[in-house]
Amino acid sequence: MQAINFKPIGVIHSSFKSVDNMPIQPVGAKNVKAVIELYHEFEEGLKDLDGFSHITLIYYLHKVVDFKLQVMPFLDIETHGIFATRSPLRPNAIGLSTVKLIKIENNFLYIENADMLDGTPLLDIKPFFAQFDNRENSKSGWLDRRWKEKNRKLISDDRFK
Repeated sequence: MQAINFKPIGVIHSSFKSVDNMPIQPVGAKNVKAVIELYHEFEEGLKDLDGFSHITLIYYLHKVVDFKLQVMPFLDIETHGIFATRSPLRPNAIGLSTVKLIKIENNFLYIENADMLDGTPLLDIKPFFAQFDNRENSKSGWLDRRWKEKNRKLISDDRFK
């Protein structure tokens, strides 16, 4: 199989220096601020993005060193196939988060609900469009059951170190 190479378009600066007690998913990072430093050569691509309230970030999970095909995700105590989870231990260490866009100043994007490590390489930015991105009558497998539990935690532990 042919290798696929990506070049980062920027870097995400956050307060999280390690995965210890990091929020899992943007919903667990409510009001957590971060700054995206887009490399100058891509700044022109930000035209009209300021009209969106949310953006979806695609990034490289740069601290992941291995992958597993079955994991026990943060929201469960049973193992699941990696593709039925959002675990970072993926065959391709790609992360995906939809965050709130606060403002854009030149090549800096200020965001909230950030669940990324400091120094995370940014691969792409997509505008969030509710009419495309939301799905009616969707099912979320085992996550539907676990999400309803009152004592679920939305911060990391040591299972993916």
